[in-house]
Amino acid sequence: MAISLSVVLLLAIILVVLIRGGSIKAGPAIVAILFGFFLASTGMAPSISRFLNSIAETINSISF
Repeated sequence: MAISLSVVLLLAIILVVLIRGGSIKAGPAIVAILFGFFLASTGMAPSISRFLNSIAETINSISF
């Protein structure tokens, strides 16, 4: 739960920066948000979640 909330917050911040910087307009941003919303309700959602969790675990296991 904490990872998914952090990812949502990070993506929201990136989206706001892109909109304010003029890299992406409000229309395409809304389409991207709706695409993500509807993608989350498909059968692919568990696979995407597992993939993102795998990436987060891999990054977490890196030691410097």
